[in-house]
Amino acid sequence: MKAQSDSHSNIPHYDPHIIPAETGAREAREGEHFGHVEHDNPADKEHIHTRDGYTIDQEGLVNNYAVEPEIYVSQPGDLREEELEIKAERRHLLEELSEDEEGKLTLEHDWRHKGPGLI
Repeated sequence: MKAQSDSHSNIPHYDPHIIPAETGAREAREGEHFGHVEHDNPADKEHIHTRDGYTIDQEGLVNNYAVEPEIYVSQPGDLREEELEIKAERRHLLEELSEDEEGKLTLEHDWRHKGPGLI
């Protein structure tokens, strides 16, 4: 183990004074690239952006979370359109459920909406 003063000061560690040996070795091996991941060029339309959804933990390790690239849909952009449709449908449902239904409940009958309710 080595003291943190020997390491990059911009990468936080779990212990302020001690750096694990494997983290120190990775830092020495990777140099200035330690704790950083190259970003994909968003202007490159041919490139599949596989690095979306990642984070870097306090020891400089990459946590890559699953993000479904658009390669798995029929046409590029289909996934985005489908997400927008789902959002619009949900917004419409919430508007429908939040309508004022004053006067629809009487002693004889309940004329209010019997939909799925708000979850």
